[in-house]
Amino acid sequence: MADPAPRHRDRPDGSKAAAGRTRRPTERHGPLRWWRRRGIRARLVLTSAAALALALFGLARLFAFAVGHSMLATLDSSTRRSASDVVTLINANRLPDPILTAGGTMTIQVVDTTGRIRAASPGADRLVPLLDAHTLAAARRDGRARFLDGRGYGMPAVLRVVALPADDGETVIAATSFEQVQDGLKTVSRILVIGAPILLVLLGTAGWLVIGGALRPITELRRGAEEISGTARSRRLPVPEARDEVHDLAVTLNDMLHRLERAEARQRALVSDTAHELRSPLASIRAQLEVALDHPDGQRWSETAAGVLADTLRLSRLADDLLVLARLDEHGVRPAAREAVDLAALAWAAGERHPAARVPVTVDAGDPVIVHGDAKGLTRLVDNLVDNAMRHAATGVRVRVSRAGERAELCVSDDGPGIPPADRERVFARFTRLDEGRSRDEGGAGLGLAIVRETARAHGGDAHLEDASPGLRAVVRLPLRGPAR
Repeated sequence: MADPAPRHRDRPDGSKAAAGRTRRPTERHGPLRWWRRRGIRARLVLTSAAALALALFGLARLFAFAVGHSMLATLDSSTRRSASDVVTLINANRLPDPILTAGGTMTIQVVDTTGRIRAASPGADRLVPLLDAHTLAAARRDGRARFLDGRGYGMPAVLRVVALPADDGETVIAATSFEQVQDGLKTVSRILVIGAPILLVLLGTAGWLVIGGALRPITELRRGAEEISGTARSRRLPVPEARDEVHDLAVTLNDMLHRLERAEARQRALVSDTAHELRSPLASIRAQLEVALDHPDGQRWSETAAGVLADTLRLSRLADDLLVLARLDEHGVRPAAREAVDLAALAWAAGERHPAARVPVTVDAGDPVIVHGDAKGLTRLVDNLVDNAMRHAATGVRVRVSRAGERAELCVSDDGPGIPPADRERVFARFTRLDEGRSRDEGGAGLGLAIVRETARAHGGDAHLEDASPGLRAVVRLPLRGPAR
């Protein structure tokens, strides 16, 4: 007969699972999962409480041992001192009988060489010595105190016995009840059993409060982070007064928020400027096409097509520039590709691309100057500088490539009107054009120099403008990365 179909049960997600293959949570990971679900405060308190409990247990044991050892040493010293006093009386032939003792817990016997009890304290056995012959001989040799069960002698259960030799071979046996030491140890143990948990609870509560106070700045950081929304401006996290790790974390997070705000503001400005730059050519294209469609008979379609083509090329250049900036922002301080690039060759190529330009382009580049970076990006950098200089030059443009210490230096000079010193840094911002360059026919979208600086910084260098007397000089310095070929 065929096997019955396996039974199935519903899973939480609604699917079926075979009854014989159901997965049960492993119990061995139960405590670990419980521990991981606890908060930092609870874990720290539990860990410190466990360590404190172990420490208190060890200290309690050590303290009880020290107290018991001290009390036992005191008891042995008292017993040995009483036996020594009796030895002194024997040596002076002044031994009384019975022997008087200080306290009812002390028992003394004087045993001669034959094992007979010569004298004893009141209440002590006068027939049977407390120690047998073998034990008595060992006690005479080492002088150590010993435990003895006194119930067979009608005495307390546990005794502490000391045997000291006297003249004529006699031995003094002194025994003291151990009950007082036991009572003391019981009292100490009772105090520790009651006091240690109370101390553990008090210290655990103090730890809970102290750790909660230490974690309160983190809670304030979390609440501050919850209050920051996507539309919030200039919001900062609270910085604790204590100069600790949480303070450093708050300062770092605030710096990060500041950088994010700057990046967001930069992105908003880029979107706004891009929309503004796109609106003009699009409006021009629309106007030309609407006029051509409204008056098709009197329209010169070749001129309309030329105008639309010019605006389309402007849009294409703007899109290319925005794509370059987007790639530079994506890769940050590192270029997309790294290869050996000869700046001198790039300068010669840029000059050769303008054989019939409005003004001549003179290139001064001798030996190869090698840098490592993105060849396309560096080519665009040189072309942007040359194109920008040609738009403003009066009689010519000069391109020079040389070495300046450990850096390669690219200089593009023109003899145009130049830029005032106050505006030389501002023109590197995106979509920034001076008044004379705002015309679509004369100037671009204001992204050329921005691309130049971003590309230079992506290659570990920088770019700036300086006076050429007359005209303006754009200087780009990049680190050298290899010998000349």
